[in-house]
Amino acid sequence: MMTVNQLAKKCGVSVRTLHHYDAIGLLKPAQVTEAGYRLYDEAALERLYLILLFRELGFRLKDIRGILDAPDFDRNRVLDRQIQLLERKQRHLEYITNMARGIRLMGVKHLEFEGFDVNKIDDYAEQAKTLYGKTDAYREFEEKTKGRTQEQSDAVNGQVMDFFVRLGALKGQAPENDAVQAWVKELQTFFTENFYTCTPEILMSLGQMYAGGGAMTENIDAAGGEGTGAFARDAIVCYCRK
Repeated sequence: MMTVNQLAKKCGVSVRTLHHYDAIGLLKPAQVTEAGYRLYDEAALERLYLILLFRELGFRLKDIRGILDAPDFDRNRVLDRQIQLLERKQRHLEYITNMARGIRLMGVKHLEFEGFDVNKIDDYAEQAKTLYGKTDAYREFEEKTKGRTQEQSDAVNGQVMDFFVRLGALKGQAPENDAVQAWVKELQTFFTENFYTCTPEILMSLGQMYAGGGAMTENIDAAGGEGTGAFARDAIVCYCRK
C-alpha cells in the first residue's frame, strides 16, 4: 500500500490533485485508515496511470471516469487506443517542431501549412522527418545553408524545380533509360552538394514524397507536366535498386 504522498511522488502529481480525484469519484483509495489516511494499492496505481494518459490526450475528467467505469471496460483495448492517440500526437508535435525549423531555415514559401490539419499529420510528419528530422542529414543541411541569404535559397530551390522541368521532357522514356538514370544521378549529386549527403535511403524517401500527392506532387507536375512526380519516383527506384 502507498500513502497519498507516496503515490503523488511516484506519479508526479500533487496531493491536492489526488484529493480532488477522490472527491469526484475518479480515483478512490483502496483503504482509508481509522486516522483518515488514504492508502492506494497496485490497482489504484494502474488506474491513475490510465487517468494521466487520458489527461495528456485532452480528455475531460468526467469523460475519463465514464470510460474507466463502463461495464464493458477493457484495459488492453483502452491502452491500445491510448498508444495510437499518443503516437499520433507525437507525430503531430514532431511535425510542428520541424515546421518551425523549416521556417527558420527556408522561410515559409516552400512549406506546407496543411500540416496543421491534425487529420493529415501522419503524411506530413513523415515528410517533415525526412526533410528536417534530427538526423545527420539535418545537421549537414543546417551547416550548408546557414550562410545563405533568402535570395540565394530561392535560387537553389528554383534549380530543384528546374530538374523536374527537364525530367518532364523525358517522360516518354522508360524509367531505366540511360538519360533518365543520368538525371537521377545528377539530382542526387545536386542534393549532396547543396543540402545534405543524399544517400540511397534518403533518395528513395524523396522519390516517395515526389509521388505522394499534395502540394509537393502538384508543384512537380506543374513544372514537368502531369505524372512527373510519379515518374521521378519510378526512376529513383530503378536507380537505387542497381
